[in-house]
Amino acid sequence: MFFLKIFDDREQEISLLRDDYKSPLPKYLRWSTWATNDEGMTGEALLDFVNNTLLSKLKTLAGAADRIAGLIRMTFEDANNYMKNGTLMRQVINKINAIDFNASDDRHTFGDIYEKLLKDLQSAGNAGEFYTPRAVTQFIVEQVNPQLGEKVLDPACGTGGFLVCAIEHLRRQAKTAAHERKIQDCFSGIEKKHLPHVLCITNLLLHGIDVPANVRHDNTLARPLRDWSPKERVDVIVTNPPFGGMEEDGIEANFPAEFRTRETADLFLVLLMKLLKPGGRAGLVLPDGTLFGEGVKTRIKEALLTECNLHTIVRLPNGVFNPYTGIRTNLLFFTKGAPTAHVWYYEHPYPAGAKSYNKGKPIRIEEFQAEKDWWGDESDGFKSRKENEFGWRVSIDQIKAGNFNLDLRNPRNAGSGPGDLSKLLPEYEQLLKQINCTRMAIQRQLVEASLASGAEA
Repeated sequence: MFFLKIFDDREQEISLLRDDYKSPLPKYLRWSTWATNDEGMTGEALLDFVNNTLLSKLKTLAGAADRIAGLIRMTFEDANNYMKNGTLMRQVINKINAIDFNASDDRHTFGDIYEKLLKDLQSAGNAGEFYTPRAVTQFIVEQVNPQLGEKVLDPACGTGGFLVCAIEHLRRQAKTAAHERKIQDCFSGIEKKHLPHVLCITNLLLHGIDVPANVRHDNTLARPLRDWSPKERVDVIVTNPPFGGMEEDGIEANFPAEFRTRETADLFLVLLMKLLKPGGRAGLVLPDGTLFGEGVKTRIKEALLTECNLHTIVRLPNGVFNPYTGIRTNLLFFTKGAPTAHVWYYEHPYPAGAKSYNKGKPIRIEEFQAEKDWWGDESDGFKSRKENEFGWRVSIDQIKAGNFNLDLRNPRNAGSGPGDLSKLLPEYEQLLKQINCTRMAIQRQLVEASLASGAEA
């Protein structure tokens, strides 16, 4: 509903500016035709229209050469209506009609509300994987620092948090209308699941991207690694790939034998190394398990340190992703093209008086000011960086001697760090097994429920 209302308001604005504008939607499908009258369709008539006319027509919208028609078709290809009460649906529609997305105040206010809606997905079970705290996305984008003219990619874009932050970052650099137009096509994203993909498209429309057709609904990992061509490589990747989960059977066959695993985060790390241009920069979120894991994880880390300069790892404390997961996470920053000589670590502390983060008290961008002040400049090899109580440097020789274990504790704080690796690794592997078993049980229950519903029908 938000997508259709935002799109309709945008169309009305464009039609005033361009006499030749032609909507890709037939008039009877446009929000302004069927939804804006508060006393219009309701009850069973509204349900019948949405289920049997609106959604079915949007899924098969004609106009293969039209980018906007293609975007709408892609957005609604897996959409279904789960509201069973047409009267309540009319009430929701009337509330949405109260928002004018062409009014800057309304759009700004709703932007804050929409951000809150996305954030609330954290507590919605599996939906939590869609949302990365705004402070984390903003910090990563600011430190990777994409520039106008560079191509930016998020291969697991969820609801679009990283893309929105990148767009805002680039807009601060734009000085002309030509610069603004360039932003429309400088980014791309891919999202596997339908719900976050629709939320992402709506999020980008809300942030002034007229045709976010370069955000695809697809599984990035389902494409063989060798099929990605040099022309598809990008300058910047910012992402939070799903972690703690396993890919379906056969996906690992898309990767070289030495890197084959079903763990999603590991496969994305291999993909990132492939998709970056020489000199390209990446910032991403990864769990502790990737840092200390062995076997395939060791080979992936060795490749990363050989092909890229992994210059910085920011170690986040527990609770940043609460309530979705308590797994400790890290922010990795690397540049492709030169091997790693040493890795700088920075241990992010809790703010004064806090012992953890939670939904009511999330991590804030202001807390990263210490890292920003310490950061320095990659062009001079971060000469200004100094070791302190939170930051320290580890040579590549030391990392190799430890079999590429990157899960290193702060030498100035003996009481911190992950603990005994020999105890943590089995615990981590057991957690992954439990997660996988739970996921399979839920899938079985959904299949059984679907079969039972079909039998009753």
